[in-house]
Amino acid sequence: MNMRQRPVPTRGRDNPNAPLGAARHEEPYNIIPIHSLLSDHPSLRYPEVRAAAAALRAVGDLRRPPFREWRDGMDLMDWLGAFFGFQHDNVRNQREHLVLHLANAQMRLSPPPAIADNLDPKVLNQFRRKLLRNYESWCSYLRRKSQVRLPLFRQNPDTQRRELLYVAMYLLIWGEAGNLRFTPECLCYIFHHQTMELNQVLAGDTDVNTARPFNPSISGENAFLNKVVTPIYQTIKTEVERSRNGTAPHSAWRNYDDINEFFWSRKCFKKLKWPLDRSSNFFTDDPKTTNRVGKTGFVEQRTFWNVFRNFDRLWVLLILFFQASMIVAWQETEYPWDAISERDVQVELLTVFITWAGLRFGQSILDAGTQYSLVYRDSKLHLFRMIMKSTVALTWAIVFIIFYIQIWIQKNSDGQWSDAANDKIIVFLKSGLVFIIPELLALILFVIPWVRNFIENTDFILFDILTWWFHSRLYVGRGLREGLVNNVKYTLFWIAILLSKFSFSYLLQIKPLVAPTKALLSLSNVEYNWHEFFRNTNRMAVVLIWVPVVLMYLVDMQLWYTVFSAFVGSIIGLFSHLGEIRNIEQLRLRFQFFASALQFNIIPEDQTFVAKDSLVQMLRNAIRRIKLRYGLGQPLKKLESSQVDAKQFAMIWNEIIFTMREEDLISDREVELLDLPQNCWDIMVVRWPCVLLCNELLLALNQASELASAPDRWVWFRICNNEYRRCAVIEAYCSIRYLLLEIIQHESEEHRIVTRLFKEIDHFVELGKFTNVYKCQTLPRIHAKLINLVEILLSPDRNMNKLVNVLQTLYELTIKELPKSKKPVNQLVQEGLAPRNPATTEEGLLFMNKVRFPVDAFFLRQLRRLKTILSSRDSMRNVPKNLEARRRIAFFSNSVFMNIPRAPQVEKMMAFSVLTPYYDEDVLYKKEGLRKPNDDGISTLFYLQKIYEDEWENFMERMRGDGMQDNDEIFTTRSRELRVWASYRGQTLSRTVRGMMYYYRALKILAYLDSASENDMKQGLTSLWGSRNLQQNRAVNDFGAVMMKFVYVVACQNYGSQKRKGESQGEDIANLMKNNEALRVAYVDEVVSERGEVEYFSVLVKYNEQLKEEEVIYKIKLPGPMKLGEGKPENQNHAIIFTRGDALQTIDMNQDNSFEEALKMRNLLEEFKLNHGIRKPTILGVRENIFTGSVSSLAWFMSAQEMSFVTLGQRVLANPLKVRMHYGHPDVFDRFWFLTRGGISKASKVINISEDIFAGFNCTLRGGNVTHHEYIQVGKGRDVGLNQISMFEAKVASGNGEQMLSRDVYRLGHRLDFFRMLSFFYTTVGFYFNTMIMILMVYTFLWGRLYLALSGVEGAALDNTRFNKAFGAVLNQQFVVQIGVFTALPMIVENSLEHGFLSAVWDYVTMQLQLASIFFTFSMGTRSHYFGRTILHGGAKYRATGRGFVVEHKSFAENYRLYARSHFVKAIELGVILTVYASNTPLSINNFIYIVLNFSSWFLVVSWIMAPFVFNPSGFDWLKTVYDFNEFVRWIFYSGGSLAKADVSWETWWYEEQDHLRATGLWGKLMEIILDLRFFFFQYGVVYHLEIANNSTSIVVYLISWLFMIAAVSVYVVIAYAQDKFAAKEHIKYRLVQLLVTFVVVLVTLMLLNFTKLTVLDLFSSVLAFIPTGWGIISIAQVLRPFLESSIVWDTVVSLARLYDMLIGMFVLAPLAFLSWMPGFQAMQTRILFNEAFSRGLQISRILTGKNINTDS
Repeated sequence: MNMRQRPVPTRGRDNPNAPLGAARHEEPYNIIPIHSLLSDHPSLRYPEVRAAAAALRAVGDLRRPPFREWRDGMDLMDWLGAFFGFQHDNVRNQREHLVLHLANAQMRLSPPPAIADNLDPKVLNQFRRKLLRNYESWCSYLRRKSQVRLPLFRQNPDTQRRELLYVAMYLLIWGEAGNLRFTPECLCYIFHHQTMELNQVLAGDTDVNTARPFNPSISGENAFLNKVVTPIYQTIKTEVERSRNGTAPHSAWRNYDDINEFFWSRKCFKKLKWPLDRSSNFFTDDPKTTNRVGKTGFVEQRTFWNVFRNFDRLWVLLILFFQASMIVAWQETEYPWDAISERDVQVELLTVFITWAGLRFGQSILDAGTQYSLVYRDSKLHLFRMIMKSTVALTWAIVFIIFYIQIWIQKNSDGQWSDAANDKIIVFLKSGLVFIIPELLALILFVIPWVRNFIENTDFILFDILTWWFHSRLYVGRGLREGLVNNVKYTLFWIAILLSKFSFSYLLQIKPLVAPTKALLSLSNVEYNWHEFFRNTNRMAVVLIWVPVVLMYLVDMQLWYTVFSAFVGSIIGLFSHLGEIRNIEQLRLRFQFFASALQFNIIPEDQTFVAKDSLVQMLRNAIRRIKLRYGLGQPLKKLESSQVDAKQFAMIWNEIIFTMREEDLISDREVELLDLPQNCWDIMVVRWPCVLLCNELLLALNQASELASAPDRWVWFRICNNEYRRCAVIEAYCSIRYLLLEIIQHESEEHRIVTRLFKEIDHFVELGKFTNVYKCQTLPRIHAKLINLVEILLSPDRNMNKLVNVLQTLYELTIKELPKSKKPVNQLVQEGLAPRNPATTEEGLLFMNKVRFPVDAFFLRQLRRLKTILSSRDSMRNVPKNLEARRRIAFFSNSVFMNIPRAPQVEKMMAFSVLTPYYDEDVLYKKEGLRKPNDDGISTLFYLQKIYEDEWENFMERMRGDGMQDNDEIFTTRSRELRVWASYRGQTLSRTVRGMMYYYRALKILAYLDSASENDMKQGLTSLWGSRNLQQNRAVNDFGAVMMKFVYVVACQNYGSQKRKGESQGEDIANLMKNNEALRVAYVDEVVSERGEVEYFSVLVKYNEQLKEEEVIYKIKLPGPMKLGEGKPENQNHAIIFTRGDALQTIDMNQDNSFEEALKMRNLLEEFKLNHGIRKPTILGVRENIFTGSVSSLAWFMSAQEMSFVTLGQRVLANPLKVRMHYGHPDVFDRFWFLTRGGISKASKVINISEDIFAGFNCTLRGGNVTHHEYIQVGKGRDVGLNQISMFEAKVASGNGEQMLSRDVYRLGHRLDFFRMLSFFYTTVGFYFNTMIMILMVYTFLWGRLYLALSGVEGAALDNTRFNKAFGAVLNQQFVVQIGVFTALPMIVENSLEHGFLSAVWDYVTMQLQLASIFFTFSMGTRSHYFGRTILHGGAKYRATGRGFVVEHKSFAENYRLYARSHFVKAIELGVILTVYASNTPLSINNFIYIVLNFSSWFLVVSWIMAPFVFNPSGFDWLKTVYDFNEFVRWIFYSGGSLAKADVSWETWWYEEQDHLRATGLWGKLMEIILDLRFFFFQYGVVYHLEIANNSTSIVVYLISWLFMIAAVSVYVVIAYAQDKFAAKEHIKYRLVQLLVTFVVVLVTLMLLNFTKLTVLDLFSSVLAFIPTGWGIISIAQVLRPFLESSIVWDTVVSLARLYDMLIGMFVLAPLAFLSWMPGFQAMQTRILFNEAFSRGLQISRILTGKNINTDS
């Protein structure tokens, strides 16, 4: 027992026969029964718990609450609850929260306090400082005096009580605040006033109005909820209603941030007062109210210019360098410095100042244009600064222009660069120096970051005045500078990138285009093929050539970042010792060192009386780590079986192996080969796993035979060179000795002979004369017979005669053949090696009737091990066979050699919680769903059996071992086990819960190892091997500390309704609670009150082991519905009050964990105590392992891409760049830091759709620190089908588009230093922006080429060699981007690091063969489409991707609905451009430029059109293609109107696709119309190339072409009208109209062919001209829908749009139908899409069952 624990008196709870009814009257509790400190609960044995509870109960002489009965046993929490009107369950919840935290904190004290039963003042003081630090900072910022008032002398007995009251007050406010927890400074405001009143109560003040003792202004039952929380909640709710479900502009309503930032101003005290003034214009109950407090601090305006506004410093740098490069390159000198040496060029370079001033002016105009609505709400100073900034910037621009003009006037008047002209230059330079003073100041403060941090964090008015001009005073975004070392690291990183980028841009982008530009501008008398409005110059052509180059110039820094981050990330990974153990073979070589490293890192030193690590201790640990890692010196003491270390290692290693067996990753046989058996059979060495000892005994025998005449020590020296060989020899010898003496009857003569024989052998071994006395050549024969002996003992037939014969043979070999000198029988009898009375009959022979077969299971297991050691000739390199098991073992073994903090004891570790939000996803798969076949006859179960073939075999083996007789039982009596097995291979809640509960299991074992004696260890080992689970042996374990250190809360918001409706999810969740002791479920309960109103409650439930039922622990009333903004963060928010501990790990529903990784959680939490840079971490980033990679090739691509980001990418972000954010899960939060600063995510509607990353933004802005750690990993599932992946990427891209509008991104863009700002941009929104620009670059490039070809400029320029040469360079850049080498680089580098270079290259080649390039190109299209649309128009929304298995075929109609606008239309547009260009370009078809252009661009077109079908199961099945076509036609022509769902009616879908246009503003609509005008260019360009135009370039040609366009539309309108009017009832009239129209069209066409120069080819060209025009008209009509919808035109637009979608569908379907018709493509696609085993299984099943698998078998 731990010295600090002691049993306490119990009150009937220790009676096992006590009736359960007595327990029912006890108050339910969560973790600790604080209400009953005398109960026999394991955690109450710790004096720290009793000390914390006693401190709370020290109410002393405090005045009792006036309106509530005060009972004995009430504490300070009850006192606050009674005075301030907190809910009873809130008080209970926070009481346990506070007691648990204080007890855990006191446990960690080192050295422990002198009096364990008293709460240490340091513990409470540190907690109070941490919890109220944000409040204290808020008070300082607003220059208000803090209401936390403590006596000056710490020894004052009132101090502890006051501190407890302040801490308890904050926790009670936070615990009942509901959605207000997203507004941390609002909570500070409430806390400030409630604490003010608390101080008055404590001081015994008198109420001036009543002359009675002062009472709080808000008191009574639920008063805090009703009078404080609900009014502010209702205001938030009203604002959300104003948002029209997120479709209203963000500037029109207040989100959570606006509500919170209202409390960043001292005006909140005047406007709201206390108690809250409900008449204040801050509160609004009517959504239509106009006179209200509006946006605060920032206005989110949707404009594309946000990209420039947020990151203006980056764009200024790029624009200025581009201008300078153009000026230098225009001189066309060989080297740039040659041009710079010329004075003219030097003066021209001064124009960058003019541009710079102009950009500043533009920025000021943007600020004013987006933030004008803050002016009359915030302050007139804001307006003054806006006007002044614009005025100053404009003044500077004018000044620079004037000075610049004066320079040239002076120079021209003097005719040379005279002194006067040079003086003018000096004046300009002096003014420029004044202009850049702010930048110089920023540079100085960048070099000395601590000065800037001090200035920003200090709330002196003087500093505010000095910095007012540069930015508004903000509560966040202050003191963000990193330390000098980090500054240097990321500065050097970015300087290297900038040098590379600018060198590349100058030499290969800008300079090569100068010559063709000059050539184009010098071209004269160009004969244009059309009506050219600007005939005197070719500037339009020049612009079109430069646009793609400029776009590439603006975004190619993303590519340079990718290259450099891959290089730096690999170096950091190498220094972190990643990938040193890549596989099982490498682990075998270092297994002994692995055992010691695990012991060193996972098993803590006894810390009971040890102070913090000293410098000497840290140095000693570092030296030990190096020795372990590289095998230097003799760091490894031989772990002999008697040592406690060996037993500890064995317990941990075996539990790892057994959990893998429970997960069916390994078989029973592999368990025996991998585990470390307990010490038995008098074996004197560590019994290493069999996989390490295989073949070693045979090698030792060979060595002994070869060195038969050598001395013993030589032979033994050779054997001992290999530790495993030494152990194998000794274990085999000891095992054989024990085995023979065990199976031979005791007290028999044979037993005495065998005993004597072994004593003689032992004697000669000790003397070192074994090889002198015995013939080593005989050993192989003895070895063979020993194998026979073990096989007979293991055989089921138990043949006694064979057994006796083998024993007799062994006796003969050992006695007669083995000794070098034969002994006579008399001597043998005399030495006890022969029977005294030789047998005369068969019954009297040796061993007859004197041996027995073993029956004990444990004995048989040891026999199997012995047989393996004796007979194994295999190296067992494929053990374990399962790839996931091999990966996990390799990663875990590698991780213990990495730089990992040493683990504390469980008692002294930081407590932590895990929180998982859950909505209505699968908990367990249903049996019917598993066995139900899809259209291909493939059931999910069949799919899983093929994908996880070895795991299915292991599962069936486990079931048979558990008593299953027949395989069919798996579908009947064992169906639940089947469901569980399948669910553990999907992305289900049950898998996540199992993974997270490994923390509890790991902590139990570690807690046991911390305190177990050697004898306890032996007992524990026995129980472990007997039951395979330490948890089942509760007699030797006390897990009180574990209960206090970990709890898992699942936020199942709909669990209450699921239970009431009897849904399967409710039952499955209840079963999870029943089977997992540390699992808690939080949900929102809806209760109808007596008045008929719906009341909402946050409820926490657990499974009560004593009552055998679910039990409600806490039920806290909410101010209203939980969901106001985004659902997931609000689900997390409502449940976070039930979490406990110092740390909180956020885990999503698609995650998993493993036992061996859970062992390292103690180590990870120690990182919170270490400085990473100048700050301690507030978020610990954790590496992820994507476990869905084996499902399909798509899943593999996705997992490989994701793995490179969650490893190499985040590694670089954390160090050296210091901009890692929170990208989702499984990061670990400093819980108390975040709960006082807005929580672990943001929840405002739409703008926080990517809710997780805003926690990272908030953390960085508030001075937090995010790190990344790769010695621990958590499993994560990803989407596995193309539609799922696309919806996920659409969600993320849309989320990034919304982030661009957000105040967080704006503030980070302006408050971070320049280089961190670059890192932030290129790793968040910049990545999506640059992806979009790359796609846009392809468009502009092709449109430019089309313009040149159609206009005739290209033909005129063909003679200019410089033009062609330079243009090839531009083209090559676009080609490189299309290949996507840069995208794949991080993936290759990370794979090389962790798996080896050849493996990485092979994986990459395999990916390309499986068409990964098509997938990645398609993904680029998805990201660019949704990001661009969101920035322009909004429309971001949560897209449920579904996490099932993709074994079903997606119909063509479904794919069309998903990809028509994002990919198909764009691909067809590019295809039309390429076709028109090919038919009109003067370039030769075999020209290199033309071929390259076509290859890369057509690859993009094909990828965007074919990817949804290439990666669609059975995508090239002919019958499915036919069915899909019929379904698509039905969908297009569905006549049920627009009220049907989008998957039924084309019209509904068409209207839904325009939703973003309805929500967009005026600028968005204008931009959309401008972009749509490009479709009219086809018509303008093509009609002049028709033969009928007769080479005319008159504008009349174009105008006449519109007559044909109008005629074509008229024909369609007439037919459509006739169809509506006559088709149903007067069919003959309809046919007559059709005939008449057809006759007229044919007649006109024939007349044009005969009487004009119109040709048949012209007809086809006209189609390419007029179809895009029609699409442009439809697109513009959609934008103008509000004006057109009520007119007669709209029906025509809808009808035309239906026709266009039908044509687009046919165009996309045509190549699909062709490939489906061609033989072999379907089989090839299946092999590409799914792994080999599944493909083979699928084909076999089709042959055998005709595409209908019998799932019953």
